[in-house]
Amino acid sequence: MALVATAVMVGSPAVAADGDPFEARVYATREGLIGELTANGHRIAREDLFAALPSRLGLADRGEGGRTVRVCTDRRCVFVPVWDVGPWNTKDDYWNARRQMWRDLPQGKPAAQAAYLDGYNRGRDEFGRTVANPAGIDLADRAFRDGLALADNGWVSVSFLWTGSGPHGNVATDGSPLLVRDKPSRQGAIVGLAAGSAQLPISCQVRGEQITGEARSTDLWDRVAPGKYVSHAFVATAAGFSAPSCAPRP
Repeated sequence: MALVATAVMVGSPAVAADGDPFEARVYATREGLIGELTANGHRIAREDLFAALPSRLGLADRGEGGRTVRVCTDRRCVFVPVWDVGPWNTKDDYWNARRQMWRDLPQGKPAAQAAYLDGYNRGRDEFGRTVANPAGIDLADRAFRDGLALADNGWVSVSFLWTGSGPHGNVATDGSPLLVRDKPSRQGAIVGLAAGSAQLPISCQVRGEQITGEARSTDLWDRVAPGKYVSHAFVATAAGFSAPSCAPRP
């Protein structure tokens, strides 16, 4: 986990509409640790797409996406499963209203952030170590580098997708990541990545370029974040799935 201190404006948890997942603005660091094992037994490779959160309550099984986060900068998003525990703490499920530890902190504020910026817990983590940055999420190298195009640690918006109840699907590829584009066509600019095991929120669907993929052949594209689309040809959904049509662009 890289250690840097940067002056920033700290955001607050987003107000979610009914069915939307909980979202918070937190500080992201690059995990690294190539060749080491994650908390769910995955051996870390340089091209991995996953995240680490500081509680096992956010941990997905190895190779699975039952716990997926959407991590966004102002321009790009990644959809990655949570396969490791960290940074700093291991019982800080800050996305829950009632937390395992640090229950006097508001929902959406990691204990490491409070320790680093506010001197909370005398500036220390649960193990007594001095907290050297306010990190609330770690990102595997490819998610950090290629997915979000980050050159350094920084603040991101994180949606904890399993806390939502809206329409969703799962990436259906040969294991390679699904490209996220800024319009429903392969001509759209790439604005993120979705890991091969990730869950995807589908706020609405729009007609676009016809694509044949692992799940089906279709011209439907799923909007998975504002201005972010993936082809529904690569998204597996449950029987009876339905999503509204996206409103026409003004």
